Amino acid sequence: MVRATTVDDVTVIATESLSKRFPRVTALDRLSLDIGPGVTGLVGANGAGKSTLIKILLGLSPATEGRAAVLGLDVSTSGAAIRERVGYMPEHDCLPPDVSATEFVVHMARMSGLPPTAARERTADTLRHVGLYEERYRPIGGYSTGMKQRVKLAQALVHDPQLVLLDEPTNGLDPVGRDEMLGLIRRVHTDFGISVLVTSHLLGELERTCDHVVVIDGGALLRSSSTSDFTQTTTTLAVEVTDSDAHPDGTDALRQVLTGTGIKLVGLDGLDTAGLPGAGHILLIEATGEETYDIVRDSVAGLGLGLVRMEQRRHHIAEVFRTEEAPAAQAVAQQASVAAGAVQQKGSGSDEH
Repeated sequence: MVRATTVDDVTVIATESLSKRFPRVTALDRLSLDIGPGVTGLVGANGAGKSTLIKILLGLSPATEGRAAVLGLDVSTSGAAIRERVGYMPEHDCLPPDVSATEFVVHMARMSGLPPTAARERTADTLRHVGLYEERYRPIGGYSTGMKQRVKLAQALVHDPQLVLLDEPTNGLDPVGRDEMLGLIRRVHTDFGISVLVTSHLLGELERTCDHVVVIDGGALLRSSSTSDFTQTTTTLAVEVTDSDAHPDGTDALRQVLTGTGIKLVGLDGLDTAGLPGAGHILLIEATGEETYDIVRDSVAGLGLGLVRMEQRRHHIAEVFRTEEAPAAQAVAQQASVAAGAVQQKGSGSDEH
């Protein structure tokens, strides 16, 4: 069982050896995990089993084997009770075009059991929260993709659930729309205390939004840990300096001085080519102790350069997976090479006869 991330020993979602098999594909393969309160990201490539897991958690699709519970309720026997306490934002566009956002969200609130007056009040508050209050009486068919996504988020929140399941909520959005949606998702927890499970195939989105990240591939669990564990501080220093008349390429001048002192650089010539603003002008240095900071400071001052930044670098989640996948890829390549050699050897032998 994967270690739980919990607050006060509360588990929001738990699965044990959960499997879902179809005639030609296994969507979930003995998936075991515990998810606690907060914002949790469920990441995996398209077809990894994310949407299948959500349908099982909502009690809409039975598992082939294994068990799952949501808010302490068994998904196989308490589907209706779970759906009363959980909000769901589907991935695909499923909104009626000829009604307004207010009409639709009020209807969904009533379907969730709210009385008429409470449904209207909650709808107004929720549409204000997602930024649609001024446009609430317009037909949804005239909304942009970003506005439609906000309507879907509003209907998931209107009945004040304890947990919301958001399936690819940034689908179809431009970069600005993505940032705004991710900010709204974060506020769902910080402002209202509602736990969130958000699926995505983009690691960078979850890194900025989530407390915990669960990664699945082919329906199986690859990793489950806090975002801080993924992005923990490394012993790499990122150093950025200004240029000067004496040193038109300040970065190169600093690199030469530092290597002369015996300091090791990280990566190709010590230059960062991805991950930090100003890529290509940032020197990555292996920090072996406090003396490294002193050497860098004195070297920059000795060259007459300006020090823009000197900070410990954090991993990006994608980098962690590139690092972890490299040995596996190398092993596969070696196995393929051996197999090819064996086939070639066998072919050569047959030609001799």
